[in-house]
Amino acid sequence: MDRRIRSAFVIQPYVAVVLLVLTCLPPLAAAGPVEDASETGRLLAILLDTGRAAIANSQDLINDASKGNKGFTSDVFERQVAQEFEQRTGITITNLEAAEVPAMAKPLLARLMQESKKTIDTYQAVINVPGFAYKGLIPATFGTETATRFQSWSGIYLKQTAPSHLVRNPRNKPDEYESAAFARFAAAPSSDTPDKVFAEVTDEGKFVRVLLPLFYHRACLACHGEPKGQRDISGYPREGAKEGELGGAVSLKLSPPGQ
Repeated sequence: MDRRIRSAFVIQPYVAVVLLVLTCLPPLAAAGPVEDASETGRLLAILLDTGRAAIANSQDLINDASKGNKGFTSDVFERQVAQEFEQRTGITITNLEAAEVPAMAKPLLARLMQESKKTIDTYQAVINVPGFAYKGLIPATFGTETATRFQSWSGIYLKQTAPSHLVRNPRNKPDEYESAAFARFAAAPSSDTPDKVFAEVTDEGKFVRVLLPLFYHRACLACHGEPKGQRDISGYPREGAKEGELGGAVSLKLSPPGQ
């Protein structure tokens, strides 16, 4: 069975033909351009979020004011991301040539990993300075900076965003499409299906919009949880969020191959 059949896609009802293709997917070589774009978007979203999770899991180390060299290099980060990405997708990011993924996804995934490592590299001098805790490298800054550079290189719209009342960085403000999607996501439980991706053909077939909803995990609550209004380590007031609540999404807009 092709890996994409096992993955969780939700296509909007009026694109019923696409839904039929995704649930009865032929062998990878015969997949269509919309399916390829949707799967590529899914993998890129998960890869960016896996990098965010690696930062969250190492946040105490990154912010440890008692240590100088933290040992959290871009190579260490890459190994952590590769392991988690394989657990989430079944794909070995370090061997994309052999991976059963769309051809368009291979150079894009490789580049997103490269840009992710660049973000870690740019923070090394700050991370390894002892004497103060907050280093500025958190999941949100990682996501914004990495996505911005990737978009500049690829031309593919990639953004971490959130419902308007949760946005801290204006650069992450949702567009009209994303705001409408958040209204639909709000009622969906985080435990429904891990890494469920919503994909929709838009602009008369010119683009595929892909969104990976992000739900608050326990590690997120140090900055976004209770007590609501109290300043977190970065100086922002906490949102009072609870584990499992909707916190945002990774959003992509990409053209199917051949467009």
